Amino acid sequence: MTTHTAIAKPPSRASQYWALTKPRVTQMAVFCAVIGMFLATEGLPDWRVVVAATIGIWLLTGAAFAVNCLAEREIDARMARTARRPMALGDITVMQTVVFAAVIGGAGMWILYTMVNPLTMWLTFVTFIGYAIIYTMILKPSTPQNIVIGGLSGAMPPALGWAAIANEVPMEAWLLVLIIFVWTPPHFWALALYRRDDYAKSGLPMLPVTHGMQFTQFHVWLYSIALAATTLLPFAVQMSGLIYLVSAVILNAVFLRHAWKIYRHYTDLVARKAFTWSIIYLSLLFAALLVDHYLKL
Repeated sequence: MTTHTAIAKPPSRASQYWALTKPRVTQMAVFCAVIGMFLATEGLPDWRVVVAATIGIWLLTGAAFAVNCLAEREIDARMARTARRPMALGDITVMQTVVFAAVIGGAGMWILYTMVNPLTMWLTFVTFIGYAIIYTMILKPSTPQNIVIGGLSGAMPPALGWAAIANEVPMEAWLLVLIIFVWTPPHFWALALYRRDDYAKSGLPMLPVTHGMQFTQFHVWLYSIALAATTLLPFAVQMSGLIYLVSAVILNAVFLRHAWKIYRHYTDLVARKAFTWSIIYLSLLFAALLVDHYLKL
């Protein structure tokens, strides 16, 4: 009897370039930007601006992640979680990545400048510099507080979306940025906790590696408390109503339960569940803001 061994089909070149943009993370960033667009106006925003801004922000965000993959290709190769990325495998060269990032980043800037407004283009470009250069190349390899300090660039999408529609970034937009900024440490440290061996091999000074598990677990709990308080600010300043308030209280109760289990009853499975929930949490929280905006009670 003859047996046939299935040979995995190598990924297409297009899928490899797509992977450079870290599409799942990019989708979350763009989602938060789109929420910012809808919150920036009482009615419905101009759909043409929404489409152009979404594409422009998506392209520049993808370019930032491509630069991140380029800068961390050797680190990615040492980590099980990232070892299959195209640059870590050597499937895409440095020059190909540079050209790809320049093309999509340049296209994104052109779209934002010509079809949205210059403010959005410059804010998005500064965010690109903040993530691709300041966070990836300077902060991440040098301090265990990298995700805290560098978290501002990852928190910017709602402000970018708001600027696209309103051509300004008022206090309400910065509140959304603040929420993501405070959410980032417990979200990322949950991942770093159960991937601590990977990060130890990478050489990056992540908090569980430099300060230990218990220290990190306690800080996940502290930041989760701060997050719960921060998410009440939109209601406190009358930016949102009861629909958002009730949603935020429920979502925070679940988030805090996960954080408490990380702090007092840690297992890797607990951290995995907390990390997964943190992504769902942010999506539902921003969706609640949108629903509340149009059905404010």
